[in-house]
Amino acid sequence: MSVAQAPPSNGHQYRRIKSKVDTSRPEYTANHAEMSGLVQELRERLREATGQGRKKVIQRHLERGQLLARDRIELLIDEDSPFLELMPLAGWGQEDMTIGGSTVAGIGLVCGVETLIAANIPTIAGGATNEAGVKKALRLHEIQMENRLPGIWLTQSAGANLGQQSQVFHAGGGNFRNLAIRSKANIPTCCVVFGSSTAGGAYTPGMSDYVIMVKNQAQVFLGGPPLVKMATGEVVDAESLGGAEMHSIKSGLSDQLADDELHAIRMAREWVEGLNWEKAGSLPMTHITGRFEEPVYESEELLGIVQANIRLPFECREVIARIVDGSRFSEFKPLYGNNLVTGFAHVYGIPIGIISNNSVIFPEEANKATQFIQLCNQRSTPILFLQNITGFMVGRVYEEAGIIKAGARFINAVSNSCVPHITINMGASYGAGNYAMCGRAYRPRFLFSYPNSKCSVMGPEQLTGVMDIIAREAAARANRKVDEEALAARLEVFRSAVAEEQDVYFTSSRLLDDSIIDPRDTRDILGICLSVIYGAEVKGGNLYGVARM
Repeated sequence: MSVAQAPPSNGHQYRRIKSKVDTSRPEYTANHAEMSGLVQELRERLREATGQGRKKVIQRHLERGQLLARDRIELLIDEDSPFLELMPLAGWGQEDMTIGGSTVAGIGLVCGVETLIAANIPTIAGGATNEAGVKKALRLHEIQMENRLPGIWLTQSAGANLGQQSQVFHAGGGNFRNLAIRSKANIPTCCVVFGSSTAGGAYTPGMSDYVIMVKNQAQVFLGGPPLVKMATGEVVDAESLGGAEMHSIKSGLSDQLADDELHAIRMAREWVEGLNWEKAGSLPMTHITGRFEEPVYESEELLGIVQANIRLPFECREVIARIVDGSRFSEFKPLYGNNLVTGFAHVYGIPIGIISNNSVIFPEEANKATQFIQLCNQRSTPILFLQNITGFMVGRVYEEAGIIKAGARFINAVSNSCVPHITINMGASYGAGNYAMCGRAYRPRFLFSYPNSKCSVMGPEQLTGVMDIIAREAAARANRKVDEEALAARLEVFRSAVAEEQDVYFTSSRLLDDSIIDPRDTRDILGICLSVIYGAEVKGGNLYGVARM
């Protein structure tokens, strides 16, 4: 199904992918319905994640004349501009965690500048930081540093969740270290304090480059009045101890005193405008001027193409055709290593290299990917990894053919590649295939998952089968009879645990991706991320340490 096309632009010499999708087939219709159900479930969970606390707590907060966290962000970013929310399901389903880690965070435009924004949710547990919140903050610092983004932290927090002090205290200190490192790297952070910011939380404004405090609301101190009284016997009220006026007039911690929250938000926007910020990387003019083609196929069709059941294969070129400019793709080595698809394209006028899976990786696929990563580094072109991989091929023939050496070269190239990587898990992401296709441990700039996707060392049935074989062989070596009933019970418990832990909501909750996304939003999200990564210089380099030939 075609849509209106813009005039040809950058990459128009690339051949257009000719889709073979038949939207009238029953299999397409059934899969579209099943994927639509998964997307609806995602929307419901994301809607739940936008909740900002109990009604009574929210009402009390509003009666004090304070804005909710999401409203603060909405007023901060440019009108009608997009906001790419990150890790909204952090902590999902985990005991004693809050959804989102009590923080709303993402990337938005402030005075035309791509800015990393994070806001405590003071109406949920006082905005106290739990383990999920700490991990989320550490990941946000990483995104800000790697992509060279100015940051604005909208602060109102009761500090650490003391019930989780052992999980929060040790890792949490890294956030303050990161503030100092970013400041040295000339990646500035502005902290806007709307309310309480106590104990360790006082170091967020203390370590930031610029601090704005709201009059009669902001209170920043290492120890509140009860702790001061207990430790020193001094009786002091919170405003005198750490109020916005005291810090603006006496301590000098505050750089600006805002009359109210709206005034503080205007001041934060002024701060960004005064940075005279420029990207270190040079975006192509085709992106800046909007002279690029839209895909000729509808994004809606992705729900019928990407298989809801990850055991069923699908053609990755059909996905590529619906996310790249003009559905144009210059394929590299199309007749070699056919289970891996590689080639060049553009997204919103920005050149990218694409590595995508159609099936298991053999030595030929690994060699092909390694060379392609070299080419992308030679051209200083970012790489998009589209994962749908069960792993590397196993067996005597493939061991003799050097599958380990070929796989090692592939992983070596991914590890040492200097251009930015973006990863999307479209289905399966298992075993060493996850490593080769730039999984979380290989530090892609951004990593997103489709709602059908799974990620684990291998699937639950395969892993359970391996454990069954190991148990039986151990019994045979010990000349012991297998207790079939007990073994079956143990294996079922194990299988259920693996099935739960490979689920996309389990992995997203533990920040193994940056968000679960609707496949139809892939192109728009890639467009934002590709623009963001040019905040830093995009430059290829030498790939290799030791490579076994």
